[in-house]
Amino acid sequence: MIRVVIADDHHLVREGIRALLERAGDIDVVGEAVDGVAAVQLVNTLTPDVLLMDIAMPRLNGIQAAEQLREAGTATHIVILSMYSDDILVRQALRHGVKGFLPKGSVSDELLFALRAASRGALYLSPSISAGLLAGDELSDKVKSSGLPGPLTARERQLLRLIGKGLTNAQMALELGISIKTVERHRTHLMQKLNARNMAELIRIAIAQGLMPLKE
Repeated sequence: MIRVVIADDHHLVREGIRALLERAGDIDVVGEAVDGVAAVQLVNTLTPDVLLMDIAMPRLNGIQAAEQLREAGTATHIVILSMYSDDILVRQALRHGVKGFLPKGSVSDELLFALRAASRGALYLSPSISAGLLAGDELSDKVKSSGLPGPLTARERQLLRLIGKGLTNAQMALELGISIKTVERHRTHLMQKLNARNMAELIRIAIAQGLMPLKE
């Protein structure tokens, strides 16, 4: 039997995945976690064969959890099932030892195949994700090769957190007690430091670099 822990902050998602896996016949769901911290703790306690995990979770996102588990030398293999399938995040996950990556909405047979492959230590990427990685893009190469040009200030990190929440410049200025012009100046510095050309690119790079939580 393949022993699996499911980590997702949505109860209905965990329930649906558990029902699917338990019908497979060769998979035993040994635990469920509601966030990244709980996922790491469960893996350390139960040492399952596979951790099936979302990326966007409170306290510790899936990429950060994978990083912690790899640094701890855990034997558990990780499969990511997430609505976030940007190739930057996929590359980040693979660097932290993730063995499988599928977008949410993947067919059930594909998920079972990925879990079985991961339990053997084999890599499985959903075809749509593989195609994106093979094609590559300028942004992925940029993030992979350059890293952070310089450390972010405490204020710039605050601004990133508020940008991630979707606040406007005026709302951020009010939240931080500074002028809109100062917000714009900090945002410009952020884009320069992260080598981003626009706000969408800024957010993608910040998430990939672990500077912006996917969920708080």
